Amino acid sequence: MAWVLIVVAGLLEVVMASCLKLSKGFSELWPSVGFVLFAVASFGLLSLALKNLDVGTAYAVWTGIGAVGTATVGIVAMGDSASPLRIGALALIVIGIIGLNLTGSNAH
Repeated sequence: MAWVLIVVAGLLEVVMASCLKLSKGFSELWPSVGFVLFAVASFGLLSLALKNLDVGTAYAVWTGIGAVGTATVGIVAMGDSASPLRIGALALIVIGIIGLNLTGSNAH
């Protein structure tokens, strides 16, 4: 269950970061409100998951999901660059996340 919380928290981090971009420096009301709500929800789920997971691995997975997801949203929906080097770097993050999970950070 803790891993499910981390995955959902990571996905909420993607929405949070997207809202941050759309808020235009907190000058747009609804994206700014969305940022705050999704940030609180993401950190809250991370906090709950950390009751049962190693902090280093859980935090790395959470931020990895957020980073790869946000970069993907940027490429697909916001016109960010999709260079081969960028895609390769994102693939390395995914490989790192998988590697961390395979090293045995088990729920207590």
